[in-house]
This record gives sequence, C-alpha cells and structure tokens, in this order.
Amino acid sequence: MTDTPPQQDGAPEESAPAGIDPTVPAAPRIWNHWLGGKDNYAADRRVGDQMAAQYPSIVRLARADREFLGRAVRHLVLEEGVRQFLDIGTGLPTADNTHQVAQALAPESRIVYVDNDPLVLAHARALLTSTPEGATAYIDADLHDPERILAEAARTLDFSKPFAVMLLGVLIYVDDTPTAYSIVQTLKDALPSGGHLVIAHSTSEVHGEATEEVVRMRNERVKPAMTLRSGAEITRFFDGLELLEPGVVPCNRWRPHPSAEGAEDVDEFSGVGRKP
Repeated sequence: MTDTPPQQDGAPEESAPAGIDPTVPAAPRIWNHWLGGKDNYAADRRVGDQMAAQYPSIVRLARADREFLGRAVRHLVLEEGVRQFLDIGTGLPTADNTHQVAQALAPESRIVYVDNDPLVLAHARALLTSTPEGATAYIDADLHDPERILAEAARTLDFSKPFAVMLLGVLIYVDDTPTAYSIVQTLKDALPSGGHLVIAHSTSEVHGEATEEVVRMRNERVKPAMTLRSGAEITRFFDGLELLEPGVVPCNRWRPHPSAEGAEDVDEFSGVGRKP
C-alpha cells in the first residue's frame, strides 16, 4: 500500500457546483484525493499532498479507515444479522460505500446517509442506487443535530428493529468532548436491543507529536478543524454497549484480512459496540 496520494487530475474548478468555492480546500475532498478519487480540486490536492509529504502515513490511514468500513459492515450483515445502517458523515462517494457492501450481501438492506457538505449533497445521487429489495436515502444534516437526523432517518429505517449507527471520521469535527459524548448518547438511546455503534476516530497514540503537528498544520488551512482524542476517550463513546472483540484498536487491527496482518498501525482507532 503506497504512502503517497495517487496522481490524478481531479475535477476542473469550473465544474464546481453552485455555492462551492473550489479554491478553498475542504476536508471531504482532501480525503477523496487520498483515496484516489476525482471529486477534488487543485486546492484540495495541494493541501493533501503537503500533509502527505509531512506525514506519509496519512494516506495509509485514510485507506485503512475505508477498509475498516467494509470489514465492519460485512461483519454486521453476516454475523450480527443487521440489515439497517445510519451512516453519519458519509463523505464523498467512492468505491465500496456502505450500501454497496451491505446490499451485495443482503439485498434487502436499508441505508440512510447523512452529511452537510454541499459537494457531498451534489453527488448524493451516487449513494442512492439501491437494490430493488432494499432502500437508500440521503439527509442533508449536521451531526450536532442528532434529534433531527433520527427523526428523518425513521422515514426509511424501522427503529424497532436492529440498526447500526456509523460514525467514521466525523466525531473529530465536534471539538467539545462533552458535546460529542452527548450526541453519541442520543444516538445510542435510539438503538434497540441488538443495535450497533461503529466508530472510527483519529488519535495520536501511535505516532504522537508527528500526528499532532500535521493536524495543527491542517487546521490552519482547512475548516472545520479536527480534534484528536485518546484511546480512552474514544472507548468512552461505547459506554453502555458490549464492545466487540478486539475492542478499540487501530482500525487496521480490527479483524483484519489475513493478508493485512502485521501492517503498521495507524492513528485512527475504531471499534464496534452492541446494545444488550
């Protein structure tokens, strides 16, 4: 797995949808660049490449996070019988989105995506290609308003049956930690017995100051700012849930494919919890 972003042209600035300034770097588009996508602009690639030059493992981190999504969804569908997903902080569509992984295994799966980035909204149609047996929906909303998210998601999901809340790479944008815990508690309270919470969250427990320095640089150039949390702080999000093995670990170590065992750990911790 390479530690440098793949070289691609991305999107021309004149193609930017109305209301989007392509000269201002945006977090979802930088992430898209690291994943090899084309829904990004020169400003995004410039900052993304600067971050990768300063901290080469950031590209591996982004890809490890995406691979964790696939493994977590597959586990929930095949081992836990989950058929409903509420994916908050969706990001730009790439390969193996939540609905693609889930519906490939269980075509009747229902997925609701949530994001508040205007470019993600512009590309949401790519997230709405459901199997006839299942359903997908998109909500333009902010994580800070979990009550609204739940109310709108209930139009597609049956909250009396188990569903999984996916929070991958989004809690980092809630800078106040007590507020982050409160938001997650609201979402956990909505889970029925057998429901799941899936989290991936950036930390600096693996690479320490190197991670903290690149985040400082990134926060000077990109809004919203991101907040790192410790493994203990991330684990606390799962309070009241049964934490599945192997617990909260670097996302490359959460039930990895045998071919990936022994890979260098990344500063992105992940975990899956089940409501008793």
